Amino acid sequence: MQWFARPLVKEEIRAFLNHRRAELASVFAHANYLINLAATNPQFHSNSLRALSEELTRADQLELPFLVLHPGAHLGMGEEAGLEKIIGSLDRVLAGIPKVKTRIALETTAGQGSCLGDKFEHFAHIISCVREPQRLCVCLDTAHVFAAGYDIGSEAATRKMLAQFDRTIGLDRLVAIHANDSKTTRGSRVDRHEHIGKGRIGLDAFRFIMRDRRLRKIPKVLETPKGKDLAQDVINLSTLRALADEQ
Repeated sequence: MQWFARPLVKEEIRAFLNHRRAELASVFAHANYLINLAATNPQFHSNSLRALSEELTRADQLELPFLVLHPGAHLGMGEEAGLEKIIGSLDRVLAGIPKVKTRIALETTAGQGSCLGDKFEHFAHIISCVREPQRLCVCLDTAHVFAAGYDIGSEAATRKMLAQFDRTIGLDRLVAIHANDSKTTRGSRVDRHEHIGKGRIGLDAFRFIMRDRRLRKIPKVLETPKGKDLAQDVINLSTLRALADEQ
C-alpha cells in the first residue's frame, strides 16, 4: 500500500535467488494495490504507470516469471472507456521496459464498485488489443470469480467455468490460481475471502482444481484469513492436499 520502493541492491538479489533455487518450486509477486491503469486523475494515473514499471523491473531482477496485477477501476467513465485506458496504459508501460522478461498476470476480480476484470471477456479484449500480448497472462481467483457471478458450487459447474475460461481467454494464459473460499454469495460482487470449505463455495470446486490434470502444474496460493501464527494456513493446506489425494 505504497507507491514506490527503493531499488534492490545486488546483495539482496543474490540472496533471494540463492534461497529460491534451494527452497521454492514456484514463486511470483503481486503488484501494489494502489495501481489503477484506468485512473481518471492524471497524477494517480502517472503514479500507476511508474509504479508498475518499477515493480516489473524489480520482479525481473528477482527472475520472477510474472507479476499479478488487478486490471483497474474505471471510476465512472464506463466499462468500454476503462478497458481502452488499461490497454493504452499497458502498452506504455511495456514499451518503456522492452528487456524485462517478467510478464503481467492480470487477476480476475469480484467486480466491486467500478473494478474491471469480473468478466472473462475483459481479459480477452485486453489481450487481443495490446501491442505485446505475449507479455500478458492471467491469474484466476476462486473467491473473485464466484463473487462476480460464475457458478463454481459443484465439480460440474467448476468444470463448466474452466471451459468458458478456455474458450474466452485460453488455458494457455492461466499461470496461477488464488485458492480462496468466499464469505459472500455468488454474484454479490463483494470480495471477502474465507477458509477452504468454510465459505459459500464449499469443497467441490477445490477438489476439482486440485485434481484436474490441466491444473496440476499451475501454482496455487492461499489468500485466506491470517492469524499471527498462520495456523489456519496449515489447516487450509492440509485440506487442499487431502482433496488432491482423494481416490
